[in-house]
Amino acid sequence: MGSTKYIASIGELKRKDDSLCFRRNQKNIYLPVENIKEIYCLNEVSLNTKLLDFLSSKNIIIHFFNYYQGYSGTFYPKEKYINGKLLIKQVNAFNDNRETIAKAIVNGISKNIYEVLYHYYKHEKKEVKATLDWIKKELPIYLTNADNIKKILSVEGELWQRFYSTFKYILPEDFIMNKRVKRPPDNPINALISFGNTLLYTKTISAIYQTHLDQSISFLHEPTEQRFSLSLDLSEVFKPIIVFRTIFELVNNHKLKVDKHFDKKTNYCLLNDLGRQIFIEAFEARIETKFLHTKLKRKISYKTAIKYDGYKLIKYLYEGKEFKPFSIREKQ
Repeated sequence: MGSTKYIASIGELKRKDDSLCFRRNQKNIYLPVENIKEIYCLNEVSLNTKLLDFLSSKNIIIHFFNYYQGYSGTFYPKEKYINGKLLIKQVNAFNDNRETIAKAIVNGISKNIYEVLYHYYKHEKKEVKATLDWIKKELPIYLTNADNIKKILSVEGELWQRFYSTFKYILPEDFIMNKRVKRPPDNPINALISFGNTLLYTKTISAIYQTHLDQSISFLHEPTEQRFSLSLDLSEVFKPIIVFRTIFELVNNHKLKVDKHFDKKTNYCLLNDLGRQIFIEAFEARIETKFLHTKLKRKISYKTAIKYDGYKLIKYLYEGKEFKPFSIREKQ
């Protein structure tokens, strides 16, 4: 998993000389920091300010998750990428051109959902054609006519609902969901979506940290959501091609099974330790997959493409160049 380290056990994380040491069950596991860019704490992990100061000096980001596999928060080093001029332009764009950027994001989501569904349409899942037709013919009209953020969000909401409605044609019966339930997820498919979306969201936080953008000023999501709302914006476009492709592959290839990889309680459902490990490995493999970027003329990973979307947004803020989020079809 390269630059990302996942800690799934209960224990203590501390600094040991110029390395990290994770102590569990009276045993020490040493983690060299040279190549680590981010750490995921998926269980109860104790740490202290000495460790945080060390991580800050090494520019290592650490993400924390709760019992329900939901996102708790992120510690990242002090802002070394602060740019006052860009901050002003970001605020001005929110005030003057929010709808333009929000529409670009929804359009980007629709293009990538279309490509994911078209793959199944080509492989004899003809039932998804109605959704493909709606995305191609009707969504652009609705989006063009949406003249405020509330209407744009309504179009986005319908897009996701139509996408979810195709799952019954793509996934086996025991992974079908009746509705999207998030906190906490109530069945296996909702558990996978919630965990996958959260992983992608935190990857986007790390990507945006490397730019000069302000995490709290967003365009599709409300900046008042008490989260890094710009990360919510930029991650949306990548969900179909990173999160959902990972889910569809693992489920349809029987790498994840309801009776083997989930803990089902009365009012919630979560991946068990083995299921979580399988999902993380597949997710990391996909987000690190490289492709030939048609504009850059070199191979980059999907993780780098997320950061590049941040740079495209900066280009729009400074130069007014059209913001076009990543398209899997166009490879840029």
